Amino acid sequence: MTEPEPLQQIDRTYVRFRGRRLSYFSGCDYFRLASHPRVAAALETGVRRYGLNVAASRMTSGNHSLYLDLEAELARFFGAESALLVPSGYLADLVAAQALTGEFSHALIDESAHAALVDASSMLACPVLRFKHCDKDDLARVARRCGPGSKIIVLTDGLFSRDGQVAPLRDYAGALPEDALLLVDDAHGAAVLGKTGKGTLEHTGVGRARVLQTVTLSKGFGVYGGAVLGPKKFRRRIIDRSHVFIGSTPLPLPLANAALESVRVLRSDKTLRRRLAENLAYVRGCLHPAGEAPHDFSGPALTLSPQNQQTVRAVKRALLSCRIYPPHIRYPGGPALGYFRFVISSEHTRAQLDLLVQALTEFRSHLR
Repeated sequence: MTEPEPLQQIDRTYVRFRGRRLSYFSGCDYFRLASHPRVAAALETGVRRYGLNVAASRMTSGNHSLYLDLEAELARFFGAESALLVPSGYLADLVAAQALTGEFSHALIDESAHAALVDASSMLACPVLRFKHCDKDDLARVARRCGPGSKIIVLTDGLFSRDGQVAPLRDYAGALPEDALLLVDDAHGAAVLGKTGKGTLEHTGVGRARVLQTVTLSKGFGVYGGAVLGPKKFRRRIIDRSHVFIGSTPLPLPLANAALESVRVLRSDKTLRRRLAENLAYVRGCLHPAGEAPHDFSGPALTLSPQNQQTVRAVKRALLSCRIYPPHIRYPGGPALGYFRFVISSEHTRAQLDLLVQALTEFRSHLR
């Protein structure tokens, strides 16, 4: 991969790029809570009150009541029995897998799963089989291949950031043996999907029995860190068995304090998800009038793949002429020509959205 040019984020929906102030439809700060006044104030308070770092594992002398407060708030927000805070969303999958090592005969993983889940699957000490992306029938087929008496764990993203699809968790549950476990990386669905932001489980109507949900605090919550949500006994199991958790220095306390406030903002401000949904519906409606939409996905992003290199260059020029930073992404395992991923936030103005629509309208037939 080529290291991209640095960007300077300014205000809440703009960046400075090569001396120009451009609208920013990238990143995953869906509610722009990274610059929310209450969250920023909580960070500053955390620095003054707690310092920067506990400088020790939580399992030695680095535990702190603030971590327990944040875990309680996360468990309440997501309607889970317990939460365990970890230093990043990526590590959430790894600590969960280490706690499950040796418990399953087979791990089934979506072929488009995030790299964190791929790494986590290698820690389970069992054969790992791939199934077609978001395909419940292929999942059922692969599960049958495992044979009678198999003990199965399924690893999948909740909301896939690249194509905006939501994993059909209810269908998966119906296609699997009753004792199968779902490990759902809900980095992009957390705080965004569901009536109250509980994520993909709430969106698809799936309960928490036989489901573990991992989340990040760096996207919908706008801060940093990760968490594993599940039964109290599983939280205890991670503490007992995960070398990653035991040996890691936890989240800096100022960030934990900011994350605590971010969760409270999302729980109390009902307008954030409404504005996000309205902005996304507006752009989709303009680009794909009724009956023309190629997908009916629920994510807060539009992913468009160019058909040729000429289209890539033309779209970039059109976006820059409309004072929009071109979010062209080349990611491992993605399309050879890359793709444009436009993240719509709750804080983009109608004027910014209109400029985006203006820049993309003439290229609709060349973007899939």
